Amino acid sequence: MVTRRLAGLLLRAAARRWPVELRAELVREWDAELHVLAVSGQRWRMLRFAASLAASRAGAPVVDRAVLHRRLRRTAKVLLLAPPACVAVVVLAAVVMNVAYTLLGAHLAGATAVQLPLWSGLTAVAGALLALLVTRAARRTVRTGPLATALGVVLPIGLTVTVVLAALAGRDDRGLPGTVPGLLLWLAVLVPALWGAGILARRGRTRLAWVVGVLGALVAADAAVVLAVVSTIPATPVAPVADGLPPDTVDRISAPLWLLTCWTDSSFGLPRPTAWERFLITDLVLVEPVFYLACTPYAVAYTVAAARPAPAAQPVPEPVPTPT
Repeated sequence: MVTRRLAGLLLRAAARRWPVELRAELVREWDAELHVLAVSGQRWRMLRFAASLAASRAGAPVVDRAVLHRRLRRTAKVLLLAPPACVAVVVLAAVVMNVAYTLLGAHLAGATAVQLPLWSGLTAVAGALLALLVTRAARRTVRTGPLATALGVVLPIGLTVTVVLAALAGRDDRGLPGTVPGLLLWLAVLVPALWGAGILARRGRTRLAWVVGVLGALVAADAAVVLAVVSTIPATPVAPVADGLPPDTVDRISAPLWLLTCWTDSSFGLPRPTAWERFLITDLVLVEPVFYLACTPYAVAYTVAAARPAPAAQPVPEPVPTPT
């Protein structure tokens, strides 16, 4: 026990010379190694291990590379796996929505009206759960600048979208030319939104960072939906329609509501968009708004968590000598 306690004191002395953001992880790793040596009865080796760390220069290349590589692997894992998880969230929510619609359709006349709200609601809940997991993982990833973090979040999303679009090429009536501009605009506007959120989070203004990140992501998604609709569906003509049938047009006055219309299939009591315009919009832009909804919680959560200042290390109490 005396040997184990002495080795622990040496490790704490070594940890004080390391940067604050690395101390906790290093102490956990060193304590685990001491535990293994203590259980196997290698007391002298345990002391040599602790003494070498206490005598070595802080930031020694071997230990520094090991910690850095571990953080890099964790960062790559989070950033590369989260976008496919968002795709899985959208697909899973769609499956649950279809099952619920089948069950409700036999007993509820207005079951069609709850399809989009149910899909969006399930996606939002699952996206929030994914954001909680990502937030915990982001605290142990590589800390970079706000712009690098924003690009690190957005580029894997763009890669995932590219793979999905390539797999679904030819199966959508709009095709790639009708889908890509809106997605590119969404990614382009999302970068500065996350960049600004990261800057605020690094300064310790976490609540404001969340507000800027969420509002910026909503603006990016809304702009992408507006571009998709405007570039595909013509505007409502000024002259009345001759045959009295509603034309396949959408009045631009309701453009700010199009994203919410895609999520809820509602005009919120306003005259525009009309029922026919809602049908045209949701028939044209169906999956992308839900995908934006799935990605927003994760993207903002990772950006804020990764940029948040590291908590100050607790001071290590000095050992109190016991009276002899």
